[in-house]
This record gives sequence, structure tokens and C-alpha cells, in this order.
Amino acid sequence: MAQKINEAHEHIAKAEKYLKTSFMKWKPDYDSAASEYSKAAVAFKNAKQLEQAKEAYLLEAEAHTNHRSLFHAAKAFEQAGMMLKDMQRLPEAIELIEKASMMYVENGTPDTAAMALDRAGKLIEPLDLAKAVHLYQQAAGVFENEERLRQAVELIGKASRLLVRQQKFDEAAVSLQKEKNMYKEIENYPTCFKKTVAQVLVHLHRADYVAADRCVRESYSIPGFSGSEDCIAMEQLLQGYDEQDEDQVTRVCTSPLLRYMDNDYAKLALSLQVPGGGKKKAAASASGDAGAAQPQEDEDEYAGGLC
Repeated sequence: MAQKINEAHEHIAKAEKYLKTSFMKWKPDYDSAASEYSKAAVAFKNAKQLEQAKEAYLLEAEAHTNHRSLFHAAKAFEQAGMMLKDMQRLPEAIELIEKASMMYVENGTPDTAAMALDRAGKLIEPLDLAKAVHLYQQAAGVFENEERLRQAVELIGKASRLLVRQQKFDEAAVSLQKEKNMYKEIENYPTCFKKTVAQVLVHLHRADYVAADRCVRESYSIPGFSGSEDCIAMEQLLQGYDEQDEDQVTRVCTSPLLRYMDNDYAKLALSLQVPGGGKKKAAASASGDAGAAQPQEDEDEYAGGLC
């Protein structure tokens, strides 16, 4: 380990020498310095000196930036971010990855920028759902600008699910509509059906029956939706919700169609409450039967009693 640390310091010394100017050397040699800082960072990392490795990567990024090698500078910022991640300093790591993504875009490599933001979203998701949503939306925006809708819509889908998980239903409704429009544009109609189901669940959790009903009606124009199992289930769900029929709502919400959706939407279905507490037709019917049977029992008890 000591040998690796010494090796790292030697590379740092060489890098600093490349950056010095003199009477015969007017400009710093940023490219050679960056190479030495990179070697120093790797040596520090192998010696488990993560803080020093992070600093070396930042120096490498600075040298590449001065040399206008933006792609390599961004890579170095990402590596510094990974050192911070390994030190459990995730918010700082995400800052550097975001900085790297902007440099990738400036360099003309937006795909790499979007993938970096996606990775950042995955890293921060267990710690900060709101930040993860922001990163996924940023990544989707980069892909959308490049007219790569298939990649963009997957990231919007991640954002939609996390918004639902946070119970930010107004934002989730907007995100789901954007998802659905994109799937319609790329002619992935079966997924549009599923997004309609998700929209209905979100709107009903917002207690907005009108918006939920409108989503279904608008989906009739999507090829294959009318008469599909998704369509029929949503019509039944909306009817049960409107009539406060708890049995019908429960039957739809616990059906395999909804149970096997993405987990966040399946939970929405299971937690859906009928307005006003609902009423159970089966229970009411049973109560009515019991009431009808009671006079018969009384009649039997006194039958022939006065004779």
C-alpha cells in the first residue's frame, strides 16, 4: 500500500512539472499533466486512499478542461464522483456527475450525458426520491432533444413511478400523460393501454373522477383499446367508483390485470377507497335475506299455539 501511495505522489510531482512554464516553455502541457494525474488517481484508489484519489481525478478534470478535452474532463469528473460514492457521500457525487453530463452535452455526446444522469438517478434513488425524479427527467429531456423517444420514455416512466411512490399525484398525472403520448407516437399501443390504467388510478387517488373518465374516453381513439381487457376493467372500475359500489371496485382492483402491474401502481389499486365509504351490495343483500327470514321464524314459533 505504501508503495502505491509513493507511486501516486511521484505522478503528482510529474504532473506539476508539466504544468510549469519557463523562458523556453511558454504554455503548460495540460495533456501530459492530465495523464499523470489520472495515473496518480488510480494508484491512490488501489491504495484505498479515496479522498486523495478523488482530488487527483479533479485535478485531471481541470487539466483536460484547460486543454479543451471536454469528454475526458467529464470522464474524470465522473470518476471523482465514484470515489465520493464509495465514501458514502452521495449528494456530492451526484453534483459531479451532473457537472460531467453538462460537459458531455457541450462536447456533442448527449447519449453519454443521458446515461450518466440515469446512473446518477439510480445511485440517489434509495436516499432522495425527489432528486432521482429530477435526474431521470433531465436524462429523458436529453434523449428527447435527440429524438430518441424510446430511451426518453423509459426514463419518464421511472420518474412517473417515483412520483406515485411519493404520492405526488398531480405531478404523476402530468408525467403519465407525457409517457402515454410518447408511446402513442412510437405506436406502442398495448403500453398506452397500461398507461391509461395507471392514469385512472392516479386520478381517482386525486379524487378526480372527471379526469379519470376523460383518460378512458380519450383512449378510445387508440387502436385496439376499445373492447380490450384494460378498457373493460377501467369502465367497470369507473362505474363502481361512481356508484360507490365497493364490491365492484375491489373486484377490479384485486384482479390479475391490476395486481401484476408495476408495484407502485398495484399498490395504488389495492389502496383505492370508494368515496363516502362505499356500500357492499352482497352484505346488503344478505341483510335483506336475513330480515325476510325472521318473520318466517316467528310464524313457525307460534304456529298452532292457540289451538
